[in-house]
Amino acid sequence: MKTRLFLLFILLIGWAFSVHATSSHSNTALNIERLWQLQRLGSPVVSSDGNFIVAPVTKFDVAKDKGDTQLWLFDAKGKPARALTSAKLRASEPVFSPDSSQLAFISKRADDQMGQIYILPLTKPGEAKRLTNVPTGVKGIKWVGQHLYFISSVWPKKTWVEMEGLLKKQKETTVSARQWNALPYSSFDHFINEDRQAHVFRIPAGGGQVEPITEPMGRQLVRSSQSGLSYDIDPNEQNIAFNSNGWENQVYTKTDIFIGKIGSHQVVNITPENNAPDFSPKFSQSGKTLAYLSRSILGFYADTAVIKLYDLKGKETKTLNIDKDRSVTNIIWADNGRDFYSSIDDAGTRRIYHINGKTGKTRAITKDTNFGTPKLLGSRKLVTTNESFLYPKRLVVINARSGKFNRIDSLNETVMAEVELGTYESVTYKGADGQDIQMWVHYPPGFDKTKKYPLMMLIHGGPHNAITDGFHYRWNAQTFASWGYVTAWPNFHGSSGFGQAFADAINPDWRTKPLKDVQLATKWFEQKSWIDPERMVAAGASYGGFLSATLLGDKHNFKAFLIHAAVYNMYSQMSADFAVHSPRFGSYWEQPEIYKTISPHFYAENFDTPTLIVHGQLDYRVPVGQGFELFRTLQTKGVESRMIYFPDENHWIMKPNNSIYWYNEVEQWMTQFAKPGGI
Repeated sequence: MKTRLFLLFILLIGWAFSVHATSSHSNTALNIERLWQLQRLGSPVVSSDGNFIVAPVTKFDVAKDKGDTQLWLFDAKGKPARALTSAKLRASEPVFSPDSSQLAFISKRADDQMGQIYILPLTKPGEAKRLTNVPTGVKGIKWVGQHLYFISSVWPKKTWVEMEGLLKKQKETTVSARQWNALPYSSFDHFINEDRQAHVFRIPAGGGQVEPITEPMGRQLVRSSQSGLSYDIDPNEQNIAFNSNGWENQVYTKTDIFIGKIGSHQVVNITPENNAPDFSPKFSQSGKTLAYLSRSILGFYADTAVIKLYDLKGKETKTLNIDKDRSVTNIIWADNGRDFYSSIDDAGTRRIYHINGKTGKTRAITKDTNFGTPKLLGSRKLVTTNESFLYPKRLVVINARSGKFNRIDSLNETVMAEVELGTYESVTYKGADGQDIQMWVHYPPGFDKTKKYPLMMLIHGGPHNAITDGFHYRWNAQTFASWGYVTAWPNFHGSSGFGQAFADAINPDWRTKPLKDVQLATKWFEQKSWIDPERMVAAGASYGGFLSATLLGDKHNFKAFLIHAAVYNMYSQMSADFAVHSPRFGSYWEQPEIYKTISPHFYAENFDTPTLIVHGQLDYRVPVGQGFELFRTLQTKGVESRMIYFPDENHWIMKPNNSIYWYNEVEQWMTQFAKPGGI
């Protein structure tokens, strides 16, 4: 068994945060109230001169049950930061002008009905001024050359005045009906308007007329994914590359990369042969090469993504296979215009890698913990966020050669200085088929190995979303541990970051190997002198809820379950925006035995363990009926159970007071069946 023990961490004032530190004056647990006192750092952007960094920072007011986001300006050398925008005037998506003298961002102010682009001078005094007045709002902004580009969801072939009229009519109508003639009809927590299309537009940075870019080309962006990652503009403003649906019938989403000449009707699909998603186009600094990411299996989001390189002049595509069995899910071009940097899931961590653009050779720049998608800071440095189980996101500057990094923000120091945290470690045990399974184990503050503690087994979702060494607000293992539980996150078969074969090992059988992995993880704990096998509980959300419901109907030693937003019935999951049915293995009418074997509802006769069920009405990823089906089943069988329903939440519990309520209810439920603390 390989163990990496991480010591207590207390946030330090200053630079150099390369090691875990031990607290000497901790005085309280990381409870839910403190989680909501923490400021949340967004993705940073860097000025072209390399001197400044801007990032959104969100602070929550629990009394008002909302958060306000303002933009902060950080000095790359670590000098004191300052707020650029007011918290009351929410701002997002900052982008620097090419000469670093101005900052554009999205905000909804004064009489704005939707978010608009505002521009703030940085080198001279002045207030932010609105640039756009687009009735359908803007998102996904980019500043390239003399223009600001953005996405808006519009009615095709309508003027802005006509669209204003349509929006007004929508507000005034008493008819609430929606209709669709094709998929998709929903995305995560909202319905998709089939009458509108996502298109890219641009406007001169100095003001002027809005110009349509993609609408004249006759191709819209993917409706369910509209962000700056959906398109890119070459530095010379000659071409646009964007994601669009490869097929009209989007039962299974196949996205292609299209390249069009800006200002013309010319557009070409450069990925027609691939019957799986191609995404995230990125032009090189010269504009001569387009890099993008590509998968080869339709309907399998954990399929290894590889880098493709398209030569705009020769119109040829090459595949850049890296020398590591990992999926590349984000890229930025290195300053030499050939290589790349990427933040990659890697065995329970998220590390930044350098990728040779010619050979595919990789080099890990960072080690443990979690690092976000990097941004270039000159030729030898990177800027990104860093977090671990023991501290929330912070802003760091990384030496791209040595991997050493310095922190340049001071967010959350006061709150974290008051917090007593437990230790955590990575362990490895034998799971299904005798394969090694990595697992994170968190110990309560003041853990005493001479005592016996209850176990809270946490089961991650996805099913392929591995638990990496990062700070989690909705399911914080340190908060659970502070209640007095040893807390575990096993990265069972199917988890990302352990190779393609490991991720694909649960297809199409979502049940067998992950179930065995969790059962063997439980046995691993039962053999420890500091675990009380009579005080064990389990909790999972989404696919983790599915696996918890699977355990509920199988052999286990848990005294209670928390099942949140669970896929309970594989048949009725067909109504979701992310159905479990796939072209690879067929639907339930084509492969009935597969679905009968893995669907938890077929094992209801074995349900006899107290279960807390949680679901949100706005959850279109796993529709709310799944939770009510499970609750009614348990009630009908006479099994002690409770249903918590949030009419205003989606797949996640996002609002401050709802989150506080969720944590308190979970703690009470678990305490009822497994007394916390060492005995």
